[in-house]
Amino acid sequence: MKRYPLIAAHGLVGDLQTCALVSDEGVVDWFAVPRFDSPGVFSALLDHDRGGWFRLSVDAVDGGGEVTTKQLYYPDTALLVTRFMSPDGVGELIDWMPPDRTGRATDRHAILRVMRCTRGTVTFTLECRPRFGFGRDPHETTLDGPTAVFRAPGIAAYLQSNVPLERDGEFDVRGRLTLTEGAVAGASFTVTGPQDPAPPLPGPEEAEAALWDAVDFWQGWVRTARYRGRWPDMVHRSAITLKLLTYLPSGAPIAAGTLGLPELVGGERNWDYRYTWIRDGSLAVRALLDLGFVDEAAAFTDWLTDRVKERTETAEAVRPLQIMYRVDGDPWLPEEILTDFEGYRGSAPVRVGNGAADQLQLDIYGEALYALAQGRGLDTQPTHKGWRAVSGLLDWLAKSWDEPDEGIWETRGGQRDFTFSRVMSWVAFDRGLRLAEEFGRPAALDTWRTARDAIYAQVMQRGWSGSRQALVQYYGGDVLDASLLLIPRSGLLSPTDPAWLSTLDAIERSLVQDSLVHRYDPAASPDGLRGAEGTFSLCTFLYVDALARAGRVRQARFTFEKMLTYANHVGLFAEEIGPSGEQLGNFPQAFTHLSLIMAATTLDEALDAREAGAGPSR
Repeated sequence: MKRYPLIAAHGLVGDLQTCALVSDEGVVDWFAVPRFDSPGVFSALLDHDRGGWFRLSVDAVDGGGEVTTKQLYYPDTALLVTRFMSPDGVGELIDWMPPDRTGRATDRHAILRVMRCTRGTVTFTLECRPRFGFGRDPHETTLDGPTAVFRAPGIAAYLQSNVPLERDGEFDVRGRLTLTEGAVAGASFTVTGPQDPAPPLPGPEEAEAALWDAVDFWQGWVRTARYRGRWPDMVHRSAITLKLLTYLPSGAPIAAGTLGLPELVGGERNWDYRYTWIRDGSLAVRALLDLGFVDEAAAFTDWLTDRVKERTETAEAVRPLQIMYRVDGDPWLPEEILTDFEGYRGSAPVRVGNGAADQLQLDIYGEALYALAQGRGLDTQPTHKGWRAVSGLLDWLAKSWDEPDEGIWETRGGQRDFTFSRVMSWVAFDRGLRLAEEFGRPAALDTWRTARDAIYAQVMQRGWSGSRQALVQYYGGDVLDASLLLIPRSGLLSPTDPAWLSTLDAIERSLVQDSLVHRYDPAASPDGLRGAEGTFSLCTFLYVDALARAGRVRQARFTFEKMLTYANHVGLFAEEIGPSGEQLGNFPQAFTHLSLIMAATTLDEALDAREAGAGPSR
């Protein structure tokens, strides 16, 4: 067992309330319960010695020979299959979590694991070492035949298995089981509230039924997608990943399944991404609607409307939205450091919570209105209270859009007049005006229109760098910023406007390396943090989208195809790609997967148009 497997050497399983990572060695080294944003029970990915893990792996008999592994998803599902190939036989491990069907928050969550021998003879080794509350909460362990019980303050966990269990020290358990060809065994790890009864020990028939029930759930959901383009496997995997990262009881998607995984190994850019960003969720609405997943888009639109109404109704003077929330809408996200954790491969500090929550990032209002306007495609009109909230948001923004802020990348180097923040403020007023006029709602139309037009004029004058011949990151500077690749999609400029094409060329010269795109140059624009970072996968897919919209279809397709080669073995992406092609940052990253969907659908449309006779594109 590796101390720290590659970030990319994992698959994701989940039940639509929380998730777990399983390495290609069969090790669950990340699992937080009962919610995405809860403390970890298995956190070995952040500290091998203190974090805890649940291993089910095939070992070579008597240490002879080498065991190699392969990992895949059962087609169009979130069931992860890990295959172990040894000189003595082939073993198979299927991991999944029964998906939530109720939409009600619960403390009970289970990881189910089925072991099979498909050829010869294999020996599975089980090690279960939970560490509650990121290893800070002590626990007691009792062993009763096929069941091990782990109890910590406020939580209990039950390990049940056909593998004969024995104690491994005071707090852990282990076991070994040899299977011959055709034999099947199972294990389940169920977390509950402290007073909840133990789950019944599932028999072979119950385990088989649960497996196929989960297969039917996921394949049935994927069948509702309307994507008929050229990359169905990657688009559907991205859609499943977005679904897995969405908290069903509220409809709120999180930014990533993990915390603390570094943007640079050994660096300090190690954030907690298990929360709902207004920006990420709003763009996910567009991606999901493109695929026909109306229910998921509607659920987030409702969640977002509730956040706007909460702030508008309780305190008119404060800004209408926080940039991120917990999945239930709680705005309290204090940041602390797990001082006892060494971090992934020594990447400290490991942060829990997110101190950027209170930053002023004016672009989120454009993304919020973008989502709410797209939500009108759900054939619903804004309610009276909902429209009052939106109207109040825009009235506040009309007074505040010209303030410096921290910007989309949540820099900790001070506020600036970020161009992208102004671009998305323009989007907020533009979409608000459209909604008011379409549905005849009362609004300060003249004020909003004046603000929209003033922003446009300001962006084109103060955001433009004559030396760069491009729109730049902030007024008065000459730093380029890949967030501006969203401009053609926003509508501020036409995708073929000369000013935009000049900006696109400048970004290509300065931020693109072999098709991969940096979000900006930290050396040229200090962001208050030490160290560098990899290329940003979101930005690469936005680059594909912008190229396709600009008519550079061949270049867009080649860039897209090259980017797909950086996906891991089961089609998942982290936040960034490092210098040697390794995945870095929290994993998997919703932003990356939603932008993959956006790029694929835009590129499909451009390719369809070209094949229909629109002429060649460079």
